[in-house]
Amino acid sequence: MTSDEQTMLPLTVQVFPPPTVDSRARAAGWKRNRFKEHPVSDAPMSRTSAATVPFGAQNHAEPPEPLRSFVEWFYEQREVRERFRWALRDSLDELLDGQRTGRWCYQHLSKTEKTYLGTAVEVNLTKEFEIESGLDLDWSIAGADIDCKFSRDLGGWEIPMEMYRCADHGDRSGKADHVALLTWFNDDQGEWAAGLIQITDENLRWNRSGTGRAYNRDNKRKLSAAALRDIYWLWGGVQDDLPTNLLLHLPDQQRSRILRGSSGQRRVNQLFREVRGRVINRHTVLTVAQQDDSPKRARDARIHLRPEGIVVLGHQDTHPQIAERLGLTAPIKGEWISARLVPVDHLDERPKVWLECEWWAVARADDPVVPAPEIKGRTLPPPPS
Repeated sequence: MTSDEQTMLPLTVQVFPPPTVDSRARAAGWKRNRFKEHPVSDAPMSRTSAATVPFGAQNHAEPPEPLRSFVEWFYEQREVRERFRWALRDSLDELLDGQRTGRWCYQHLSKTEKTYLGTAVEVNLTKEFEIESGLDLDWSIAGADIDCKFSRDLGGWEIPMEMYRCADHGDRSGKADHVALLTWFNDDQGEWAAGLIQITDENLRWNRSGTGRAYNRDNKRKLSAAALRDIYWLWGGVQDDLPTNLLLHLPDQQRSRILRGSSGQRRVNQLFREVRGRVINRHTVLTVAQQDDSPKRARDARIHLRPEGIVVLGHQDTHPQIAERLGLTAPIKGEWISARLVPVDHLDERPKVWLECEWWAVARADDPVVPAPEIKGRTLPPPPS
């Protein structure tokens, strides 16, 4: 047999019989619905706070000229502050991936995931505000390059060489002293901040003797203590309204009662029993249920909890109207709110709604438990005249 004939021999292909059960379903079944209750951590997310960092005035009367166009660009964006803080919230929630992992706080992340949080913040802000790519840096805003930096420690931002001019850096030197958007949040305290500063060789850290630059292993440097006072803070400084991580901020015993349920449905039922009168978002339901069809668990909770007098209101049909008439926050898409109801007299001073030929109000602790009304239809029945 010649070498040419050998090369023309057909390959042997091993054919496996088709599986009786879809292999993807088998793999998913192995990973899904195996809930893990994660421990409470004593370690804080952030090692610094606004009280320990030497910041200057919380706001300047006018931004310095190098920052002016960037400040104006941010303030011109619609609902910019709300969108900004929710982009920070979403960045951590995406990494926690509660639906698949059951994790509910930053401390549950692996070391690698914690390192990636800054990238997630940049990616989410890029998408949220449709920020264009820069020539030399990641972003271009108002026609100029700018970079986004995140640190879980307030004041801990690490600045690479390409962000500022330095003759000693040779080809690695930046082409200009660029502006940085500095971002930070601490989920433990519900705080967040965003500020702007122009990076220069002089306002970065030098070693204690002042004779050399204080690089880390990646040749990055942090802002000097003096430079921290020059940050122009968007919205006036540290903010205290990072969207709430509900599971993190529940009392430990209450959270444990919710998460100890043996099934996703039981855990979601307990969530709506324990947390009444507060908006519960989609991420929380996904984390508690840890199932592909987690939102259905919220809908089914209405059936399970109705005998206990508890209604679970969502964003559809008459639910937002009922919530408002009961004095509750009306849920939007991806949110729910639960409450225990009791029938009341028409003279009762509490906010109330007319359902099933009765007035209903949010129950007090000493009110008897009665089955909740069944909520049907797309319009509320007219109350008696």
